[in-house]
Amino acid sequence: MTLLELLNKAPATDTAIVLPERRIRITYDSLRSQIAAAADIFASAGVVPGSRVAMALPNGLETIVCFLAASMAGTAAPLNLAYRHDEFAFYLEDTGAKLLVLPPEGADEARRAAAERNIPILAADMGPADSVRFSPAPKGQTAAPPSPDDVALILHTSGTTGLPKRVPLRHRNLAVSAENIANTYKLSSNDVALAVMPLFHVHGLLASTLATLLTGGTIVVPEKFNPLSFWRTVRDYRPTWYSAVPTMHRLLLARAGDHRPEGAEHLRFIRSASAPLSLHTMERLEHVFGAPVLEAYGMTEASHQIASNPLPPAARRAESVGLGTGVRISIMDTHGHHKHLGPHHAGEVVIQGPNVIDGYENNPEANASSFVDGWFRTGDQGIIDSDGYLRLLARLKELINRGGEKIAPREIGAVLLQHPAVAEAVCFGVPHPTWGEEVAAAVVLRTQVPMPELLSFCREHLADFKCPKKIHVVDAIPRTATGKIQRRALVEAFGHHH
Repeated sequence: MTLLELLNKAPATDTAIVLPERRIRITYDSLRSQIAAAADIFASAGVVPGSRVAMALPNGLETIVCFLAASMAGTAAPLNLAYRHDEFAFYLEDTGAKLLVLPPEGADEARRAAAERNIPILAADMGPADSVRFSPAPKGQTAAPPSPDDVALILHTSGTTGLPKRVPLRHRNLAVSAENIANTYKLSSNDVALAVMPLFHVHGLLASTLATLLTGGTIVVPEKFNPLSFWRTVRDYRPTWYSAVPTMHRLLLARAGDHRPEGAEHLRFIRSASAPLSLHTMERLEHVFGAPVLEAYGMTEASHQIASNPLPPAARRAESVGLGTGVRISIMDTHGHHKHLGPHHAGEVVIQGPNVIDGYENNPEANASSFVDGWFRTGDQGIIDSDGYLRLLARLKELINRGGEKIAPREIGAVLLQHPAVAEAVCFGVPHPTWGEEVAAAVVLRTQVPMPELLSFCREHLADFKCPKKIHVVDAIPRTATGKIQRRALVEAFGHHH
């Protein structure tokens, strides 16, 4: 199945998308014709199957229409609008973007990066008649329908070593993943999903968007996540579920106090993914909002969902990510034997399924190390109990998880090393009460430099969420005998300073 076929299931007059700030409802018929029109505009701008259409847009109808249209005419490459010039330059270059779609105003760093590479820019915003308009809007070509093997979406994943890797997700990967998610939560045309995750990641694109469109439900898409207006939106549009990261859940709890907010009674379940959910947060959510909380586990390479706790009456387990959802999960011995381990043995989580990528793009080394006997290695350490529930124990890759944003420490270290005063730099995550983890760094200096100067140097080159909030000056970076950096020692030394 392709995303085009996935979209063609719902009745024409049903509501596909609600834009709460504008009080606009978009029917499936309107959504389908807007996507077809946008795909033709992309094709007329020179996009052919395989061409990458980069986009950096806030959540809204524009993002959804552009994502689906780009996946029809070529391949969608969504980017975070918060990126800085250097990051846009890297991603545009790395994906070989043919076009960049931006809001009409702002996004100057993205514009500059595109101009340096002669990449044409299309502006997308809401025009009259509740539809997305493009400027310029070239005409003349019709986009050919894609095949299930075509790459619909290209995203990056931060590896521990070196640069982010390109993850090509094919139509067939995304369609089967949307189906897995719909089956897990028994989604139907009666469901209303409140989409609060950014639509440049698989969590928001797959769980909230594609699984809902597949089942003919309605997606409510606020422009940004706001704990203050969230409950007004819930009251007005009566969502039956929402999916978010623990950071967002905690902000919503802080806002609600002990009172069940009005509208929460329509919630069938609450989903949590992309970062570990604590027992405390899960219990508070269930107590205050009165809906079962289902923690799930996903990753970009698996087109998002791998496992989830099931709906009642089946058991949901705190601090577990549940059962495989149309995905085979096994635990493998990481000590080079590649032997599959039985229940209650810790090892590396490996997965298999039609939602999993065939391989990274143009990266034979990563593919050689990431696949073993047809199993994809997640890089997470976990354990499966005798009922098949998976518990994640640690990340084998030392990514920092700041509210669901996975940050590669090496990327930040590399930026700090560009500063003339810095001789050595290492980044690590420290516990943070709101974000789960916050970015910190330790540096060995060549010459004295004021800390604010180093912090603002980071802000020039990195999106805010990646910038270290504290930089510690040390005499030496702790290393093992084999020269590996001991991040643990740094976390233990500096982890208690917030």
